[in-house]
Amino acid sequence: MLAASKQIFKPIGRAAYVFHRRWIKGITLSKIFLYLFMIALVVFTAAPIIFVASTAFKPLDELFLYPPRFFVMKPTFKNFGDLLIATDSSLVPFTRYLFNSVFTTVAIVLFSVIVTSMGAFIISKYKLPGMAFIFAVVISALMFPAQVTSIPTYFVISNLAILNTYWALILPKLAVPYNLFLVKQFMDQIPDQTLEAAKVDGANEWTMFWKIVMPYVKPAWMTVVIFSFIGNWNDFSSPLIYTTSEAMKTLPLAMLGVSNGTVGRMGAAAAGAFVTVMPSIVLFIILQRQVMDTMAHSGIKS
Repeated sequence: MLAASKQIFKPIGRAAYVFHRRWIKGITLSKIFLYLFMIALVVFTAAPIIFVASTAFKPLDELFLYPPRFFVMKPTFKNFGDLLIATDSSLVPFTRYLFNSVFTTVAIVLFSVIVTSMGAFIISKYKLPGMAFIFAVVISALMFPAQVTSIPTYFVISNLAILNTYWALILPKLAVPYNLFLVKQFMDQIPDQTLEAAKVDGANEWTMFWKIVMPYVKPAWMTVVIFSFIGNWNDFSSPLIYTTSEAMKTLPLAMLGVSNGTVGRMGAAAAGAFVTVMPSIVLFIILQRQVMDTMAHSGIKS
């Protein structure tokens, strides 16, 4: 009986020893403070997001409690129904706003990846005359915020006669200097010998680009996907400037007028904020590892 007990508790004792040696013994006071600081930082950062999600499910009586409650006590989906009613009561239904946001965001993300990757490939791997000057112009463009270029961009779109169209919402967002810089710095790490070997094997430029370069720089263009999606899904200034009809409004711009100062629509406004914010958060959670790989291995760390 004693021998059998020793056989049972021997693996448990070995596991406890390994746990103590690897974890408990390695924990110092500085690490404890570091962990506590990081936990506090995470809580502080996530608090607004949690509050938005909680408020979206609050009934009307909890929305106006004083002092306000952080977490919902009696969750309800009524606010989302009120959101549909509030938007459908206008000239354009809610589904139209949703379609505009989805269509423009997906188009911007898709074409941004293609345009940015092709431009970075040319600048990085083809030593054409003037490439250094073009890249210097791209770097210089990083110093100018979007607000500075909004008026010239408006004149260009107006002269092209594409105001109040999807083109006005898509074209200005395709060539982003930061995206080009990010992908180019990542492509610089591709050995030239790899592309030369592919040429010897009979691969043309398109084959090298799609079969070698794009898989290699996947973390970079996946980061472009995240940044482009977040930046354009939450953008309400571009539709406000470049569109005039209600049918061309996107979801963030339409959500600005949901409450309209009416107390009864505060729940609908909270639900609209939840619907607007959550897709960006979910996408980042899914693809955050790609962003970390890009920041760790691209040239921007130096």
